[in-house]
Amino acid sequence: MNDITQDYRPAHLKRWTMPSNYFGAVWPAYYSAGIGQSRDSDALERSNFRCMLAALGGESDTVEVVRASHWAVGWVEWIAIHQDDSRALAIADKIAARLEDYPVIDEDDWGELEQEDANETWRNCYSPGERLAYIRKFRYQFDWRDWRDLRACVRGDYFAGYASELLT
Repeated sequence: MNDITQDYRPAHLKRWTMPSNYFGAVWPAYYSAGIGQSRDSDALERSNFRCMLAALGGESDTVEVVRASHWAVGWVEWIAIHQDDSRALAIADKIAARLEDYPVIDEDDWGELEQEDANETWRNCYSPGERLAYIRKFRYQFDWRDWRDLRACVRGDYFAGYASELLT
């Protein structure tokens, strides 16, 4: 357990408490990093989760990803930080304070995940005819380099419009 002292008390993080109707491992000596994800998480939740974990240096003796099954969403994960890891608590606390004003840890990472989701939705949920109809209806979203680029988009190779619009 490196970088551990017992001085830091987070202002924006909450100590773990036992949820109602819960059975499983208990975490009384841990704080939640305030970030979680589930099977149904959108790109922003998944991005914030992986960016918080990366900022903390990944899993360690004092930073753990707690995984549990959940009746409604299949599974949930949250990041637990031991109360004695001042360095990790300070990092997570600073990020949690920023999230109170703006809910994104890293816009580039979020954008990449959102684009991946849009590409998958475009490829798997739209037929070529539906893709053409979407392009005609929302022409302002698209800017192709050439005819091959347009054809690749219609074939479902990738989505070239506004990812956030497609996914809403």
